[in-house]
Amino acid sequence: MPEKQEKPMMYPVHWGDKPYHSLDYELRQTFGEKVYRLSLNGGMTCPNRDGTVNTGGCIFCSSGGSGDFATAPSLSVTAQIEQAKSRIRQKTACKKFIAYFQAYTNTYAPVDYLRSLFTEAIRHPDIAALSIATRCDCLPADVLDLLEELNRIKPVWIELGLQSIHDTTLDAIHSGFHYTQYLDAVYALSNRNIPVITHLILGLPGESQEMMLTSVRQVASLPVSGIKLQLLHVLKGTELGSLYEASPFPLFSMEEYCDFIVTCIELLPPEITIHRITGDGPRSLLLAPLWSTDKKRVLNTIHRRFKERNTWQGKLYSPDFR
Repeated sequence: MPEKQEKPMMYPVHWGDKPYHSLDYELRQTFGEKVYRLSLNGGMTCPNRDGTVNTGGCIFCSSGGSGDFATAPSLSVTAQIEQAKSRIRQKTACKKFIAYFQAYTNTYAPVDYLRSLFTEAIRHPDIAALSIATRCDCLPADVLDLLEELNRIKPVWIELGLQSIHDTTLDAIHSGFHYTQYLDAVYALSNRNIPVITHLILGLPGESQEMMLTSVRQVASLPVSGIKLQLLHVLKGTELGSLYEASPFPLFSMEEYCDFIVTCIELLPPEITIHRITGDGPRSLLLAPLWSTDKKRVLNTIHRRFKERNTWQGKLYSPDFR
């Protein structure tokens, strides 16, 4: 007898084959085809490293400034784009790309330098959009003016590493900013119609699951267009890694995380694009959790959990949360 075909789940909102508003779905809707990100390096540092705010950086951040997969900053922007394109095109014949300035704080430089850097990227014929990772305390008025100007040429997204809405956590991870500063940045960008993508880390030491869910609910109530939900990775050579090696603290098991991430996504409004639901830690640096290296297994487990719970993004979303 032929194998019984499993019926696809039907969701109240249609996002292709996923029960959530994925980045891949959003990009196909916007650009009409699959679009890949190219990790670029603008050669900048961070005020939390150079002494302006602090010198140690956030306790989870690697020496690569969370840009461990980016190309070398010694190359021009165009050369970085071409090098990154050639790697991707060994696997796919894609035509459009996002220039993703990922490492360190990518608005922490004089505005003339930023103008030259970002304009070179956005004028490249194969670049469909610009994505810039930065800190909420590194968006002065002249930089906001530049971003607004560039956003009229091609889409520009600003990725803000919030990690948690709780100031006690932000202090503990040595972020060097507080939640009110993040809010100021979100509204300053929103007032200029510049999309904001917020990063949250799930599993930070000292945070309960309810604290993490409060962060998700609060971000969901703000004018942000996208969210990255990042599993905490403990990396060698970081302050967090040293703390873990000296006295291991509790981390999510794979089953716990896959169940919890579904709960987080249930709380998000349908219109928010989910850019990440787990994350990639460099294998050579990863101390824990080691199960996260099997990304395919993790994603399959998450999608299976959606089916088992008969749920989807926004099922438990409440616009009344404040």
